[in-house]
Amino acid sequence: MLQSDDIGGAPPMDFDAWRALLRSNCGRDVEVTTPNSFAGWIRPFNACGLEATSVKIRWGAANRGCSDHRAERRYRDVRCDGADHYLIMFQVAGQTEMTQIDQAAQLAEGDVALVDAARPVTYLSRLESPHWLTLRLPRKSVHSHLGFEPQGVVGRQGTRASRLLFDLIRDADMDAASSSADIYMQFAIYDLVGALFAPSDLPPISRSADKLFARISGVVKDGLANPDFGPVEVASEVGISLRYLQKLFTERTTTCSEFIYSLRLDHAAHLLHRRAAKGADQPLSEVAYACGFRDYAHFARRFRKRFGYSPGAHAVEGVVRSGTAESAFWARDGQSRAS
Repeated sequence: MLQSDDIGGAPPMDFDAWRALLRSNCGRDVEVTTPNSFAGWIRPFNACGLEATSVKIRWGAANRGCSDHRAERRYRDVRCDGADHYLIMFQVAGQTEMTQIDQAAQLAEGDVALVDAARPVTYLSRLESPHWLTLRLPRKSVHSHLGFEPQGVVGRQGTRASRLLFDLIRDADMDAASSSADIYMQFAIYDLVGALFAPSDLPPISRSADKLFARISGVVKDGLANPDFGPVEVASEVGISLRYLQKLFTERTTTCSEFIYSLRLDHAAHLLHRRAAKGADQPLSEVAYACGFRDYAHFARRFRKRFGYSPGAHAVEGVVRSGTAESAFWARDGQSRAS
């Protein structure tokens, strides 16, 4: 059974305010059969540099057991917001019927589900006042770390991995201060998600291939600052053919070029965060050049496409936002099994 603090002192909202905030965060249409008896809370918080949210509904005593709450993310929402992340959803209290594409799940207290924000999804809660804890995970960072696409929607109750993941997010909420250890904790979160939602038909990865890919990751890390560094240089440095190099990346559903760009952008996010934390006035173009981009315009386009906002916005805000991932690759010294 999951246990969490109420809603951390967040003020209650009426239905219209609650629905507006939920829509702004999640792009969902929300329906409630008896909004006049409704009280809701939404409280966002930082969990190891990732966006988390505590969401709760409480019905009036006269309407308990006869009220429905329905939230739907439709195709138009997917097209409009272009979200490219996963949502981990814990059912802290109550029950939820959840459907995404051809998969359905009945979530009871203690269950955890994986939602793909790039696909429509419907939630329906009945009978009890529900409480959810959610965590947004950037898709590219998850794929890069795990080397496969996690599979949902599945309720996982009472497993060791689900309990550890819930405790990690809850404890992060209690200690809201950002820490240099966040990048390590993000890797721990990704590993737990992999343990919970790995595809059942995932082929085993040989130890030798795993070690080779770790070596490739280290070579890529060392060469990122060189704008001429690409797949040909990686293959030559590692001592394998370009064809075999591309095969290794194809097995991980990406390409070597995209992997290089992904790590360049993760490193750029790391440098911008450090720049803001120190109050430095380093030109943004220098960050671009340090990460292997030939010009700032190309860097800014790639950065915005990846994270959804400009490098300047990230630098001013000075925090790790949900899309950046602050790739823990940089702290793992080439030990990642990224894709």
